[in-house]
Amino acid sequence: MINFPKPTVEQFFRTYYIDDFQVNDDETKLIFSTNLNGKINLWAMDLPDMFPYLFAHHDESIGFTAFDPQKRFVIAGYDNDGDENYQIYAVPYEGGLPQPLITGEPDEKFYYSQLSEDGNRLYYTTSKDNAAFLNSRVRNLEDGSDELIHEGETAPTQVVGVSDDERAFVFVQLLANTYIKSFVKIDEKIYNLVPDPDKVHVASQPLFTDNETIYFVTDYESNYRYVAKYDLKQQEFSKVAEIEEESVTHLKWDKKNEVFYLTTEKGVVDQFYRLQPTTGKIEKLNAPTAIINSLVVSKSGNLYILGPSATVPLNIYKSEDAENWTKLTNNRVLGVAQEEMVNPEVVTYSSFDGMEIEALLFKARPENDNGHTIFWPHGGPQAAEREFYRSMFQVFLNRGYTIFAPNFRGSTGYGSEFVKLVEQDWGEGPRLDNVAGIEWLFENGITDRDKLFLVGGSYGGYMALLLHGRHPEYFKAVIDIFGPSDLFTFVESVPPHWKPIMERWVGDPVRDKDRFIKDSPVTYLDNMTKPMLVIQGAKDPRVVKAESDQIVAKLKEKGREVEYLVLEDEGHGFSKKENEIKVYKKMLEFMEKHQG
Repeated sequence: MINFPKPTVEQFFRTYYIDDFQVNDDETKLIFSTNLNGKINLWAMDLPDMFPYLFAHHDESIGFTAFDPQKRFVIAGYDNDGDENYQIYAVPYEGGLPQPLITGEPDEKFYYSQLSEDGNRLYYTTSKDNAAFLNSRVRNLEDGSDELIHEGETAPTQVVGVSDDERAFVFVQLLANTYIKSFVKIDEKIYNLVPDPDKVHVASQPLFTDNETIYFVTDYESNYRYVAKYDLKQQEFSKVAEIEEESVTHLKWDKKNEVFYLTTEKGVVDQFYRLQPTTGKIEKLNAPTAIINSLVVSKSGNLYILGPSATVPLNIYKSEDAENWTKLTNNRVLGVAQEEMVNPEVVTYSSFDGMEIEALLFKARPENDNGHTIFWPHGGPQAAEREFYRSMFQVFLNRGYTIFAPNFRGSTGYGSEFVKLVEQDWGEGPRLDNVAGIEWLFENGITDRDKLFLVGGSYGGYMALLLHGRHPEYFKAVIDIFGPSDLFTFVESVPPHWKPIMERWVGDPVRDKDRFIKDSPVTYLDNMTKPMLVIQGAKDPRVVKAESDQIVAKLKEKGREVEYLVLEDEGHGFSKKENEIKVYKKMLEFMEKHQG
């Protein structure tokens, strides 16, 4: 018989990223951004035909897309090598090469909001002339004129909703991830969507169901996000519907059938519902995926969902009845059956103060198990590890590593108050939650004390550095992927429109000087004695290259074993398939080298 070897690293990474899909009004064309040809580009399918073809060639990450209702063009936002400075381009309706439409200097950002009903006016927000707080504008695509509709003040402010008659504009003002105000502007008059906007809350995702009624998502005076309504005529706020211990994450309006579809997050998975706004009746529906990344409701009422599960990569699904789903894409792992991959166990453990922490435990199959475990603190920090497909996880599991991913305090999916626990406490409570998770692994016989690797990216990279510096005895070796190394330099180096939110999120470097010192990984260089691999995108705008440069340099000065991989054409992530493969092969080689 023919004996085939274990799947290669490349097989797991020949899955593809899918993001930001849109369907045109008559549902004859679906476009989506994907790295199907190795770099991010726009691809399309002419429905009902499900064969994808290259729609727009630009080889850059895409932040947003939109169809012109008159079928003249497609709007797309492109950055440059992951710098997240999106510029607005137009693509011919049948596809082709993107042409600059609303662009500026390389360090300026342009965020699309929406097109008018006739497609002749484009509403957007830009950092041009107001880098910290942003300005919102409207471009007349017929004559090229451009008008300021709102100047941001005190906090980054974006236009996110426009009424059909284009008289009412909804803006969100970002004061923190957990404090987002929304207000309506009509003829220079301002109306807040909630009764007391000075109470810390989130109010987002506004939808006009008519010119005087706005539905939106908020956690105003609640621990979980729910659906609310603002009546412009009566200037009145009201709660519409809430689901116990679940937070609404997406809200979409089915204009034809006059119902809402919404998704919620509940721990490590998402839920899917239909809402009758007049009665408040909520009906739970079956989703085709464990996680719902995007939801689109067509003019005819058909539903489209983009999402993954733990062993199924991102795919787009369609339903005509909200019950039966057809997979429109066939994104899968090359030559690896779903049954050969590992679904996680959902476990809980008690932290240092008795707080219950939920975690995902991916156990290597017995025939592959090499006895080693990877401890993975997630990024964000106001995010979560959930039941979605990670190529990195599945390839490491296939190579025998068990993976443990805790949702420490600050993680989403457990209510607003839990998310806020990381604010101005990056390095104490969350760190101790992680330490408690490590001890739980040992106490439950998941791994031995001399067989634990530490790997993290972004905030997870910061936590990897901090845990290495404060608790080096736990780890064999450490991998940091673009993690902040010094809170003082980090808060000064973030993009200008992030700086107004840093005080609530991280703290003030003058007022909180002692805490910044205590919670900065660079404070603990003397303890960082284990082998390290540091990975960084040269154009990362969130955690700049200097954050990795400085800790690598300082550790090398002390004679420590540090490998450093810099990707010159990447930002805060890996948009190019060959770079992704290069990074994770390097990680695998590093851990295999240090197993002994």
